[in-house]
Amino acid sequence: MSSVTNHLPTTELQALDAAHHMHPFTTGDELASKGARIITRAKGVYLTDSEGNEILDAMAGLWCVNLGYGRPEMGQVAMRQMNELPYYNTFFQTSHVPAIALAAELAKLAPGNLNHVFFAGSGSEANDTNLRMVRTYWAEKGQPEKSHIISRKNAYHGSSVGSGSLGGMTYIHEQGGMPIPGIHHIGQPDWWSEGGDQTPEAFGLARAQELEAKILELGEEKVAAFIGEPVQGAGGVVIPPATYWPEIQRICKKYNVLLIADEVICGFGRTGNWFGSETMGIQPDIMTIAKGLSSGYAPIGGSIVSDEIAEVINACEFNHGYTYSGHPVCAAVAMENLRIMQEEDMLSHIRNVAMPALHAALTDLGEHPLVGGVNVSGLMASLPLTPHKESRAKFASDGGTVGYMCREHCFANNLVMRHVGDRMIISPPLVITPEEIDIFAQRAKLALDATYKDLQDKDMLKAAS
Repeated sequence: MSSVTNHLPTTELQALDAAHHMHPFTTGDELASKGARIITRAKGVYLTDSEGNEILDAMAGLWCVNLGYGRPEMGQVAMRQMNELPYYNTFFQTSHVPAIALAAELAKLAPGNLNHVFFAGSGSEANDTNLRMVRTYWAEKGQPEKSHIISRKNAYHGSSVGSGSLGGMTYIHEQGGMPIPGIHHIGQPDWWSEGGDQTPEAFGLARAQELEAKILELGEEKVAAFIGEPVQGAGGVVIPPATYWPEIQRICKKYNVLLIADEVICGFGRTGNWFGSETMGIQPDIMTIAKGLSSGYAPIGGSIVSDEIAEVINACEFNHGYTYSGHPVCAAVAMENLRIMQEEDMLSHIRNVAMPALHAALTDLGEHPLVGGVNVSGLMASLPLTPHKESRAKFASDGGTVGYMCREHCFANNLVMRHVGDRMIISPPLVITPEEIDIFAQRAKLALDATYKDLQDKDMLKAAS
């Protein structure tokens, strides 16, 4: 039986990796000179690398391993499905049981009238689907000019040409001719970085009202949809003020603009509810899902759409889809993931056990002289780093310099905590225990202390002028 095992020394694995493996969002030459960290096993909230180090994964992979690593039930379901029906497509008037069952289960879990699912292989693919679906929807209703989509600066909706255009990250747009035509971006609701002297409430309203201004600028008859993450994840865990989402919902309804909630990170328990839309009190027309749908155990994503949109799309031939739309193994794994979450009452654990413990730990970390505050929603959070707490000042050094230093100290302390610019962000597996949260906090404090000392030694505790 063929298998892939860690049978080589770390240096040889790193050399092979550098010679043949091209990494996402990476400068390959820099990684080759440094050597990739080789992960060989994982269990619960811990990773093990090729040197035997046990690393607490406070990012749940890429925001996705909600159930934690090493659940044997997931592998058993995958094997059973592979033996029964390893693959068939959902083109050509054909379906299969795993896709049917998963679509029905998602319709039960999703709020409001979101009762229909178009499957994809990832969040990027699903947002490409949304781009085509909303434009097709309006064209079928006799309004083909209603094709423009509004998003936000610093939003992340994927990295394909379509989804990367929907996102608002300029460094993505700089490569590959993005954004494509018909995509527009307004300001993000990031009070900590951009709120100035405004109250969070006033700032939230002002940023939401940029949507109305953009709709009026483009023309109501031309705007198809607005897309936003309930909480911006990859942008730095940007939690909007309480005034923001109700105003966005009001504006979308006023101008007959579809609301797309990108739930790729926020969905499936991350914010303490099944979906971030419920946490924020909004009712979208479409929700993008992926990541936590299968806890990362198998690649799957999709768009959950409203009855009205499905009625229009189902009346025409929607010339769109993927080879792996509703892949039977991935769908079966996702179903098992949802079963476990419900049978183990994961939401209760998140709300009553993990959230209080994490919030307490983050409050303590927020007292650190390098930490400017704590942004937290459910089990996702960011710690913005600053040389001056009271003014929320940026560092004089290039953005991301201090965050990168802190990230490296985290790695040295066997902790995965990501940096976005000069923010440290976390999104641990939802199964994390109070004891594991204590270990996270201890390792995070060591990294913050080491970073602070480095900044003192290098005379870098200076605010930008």
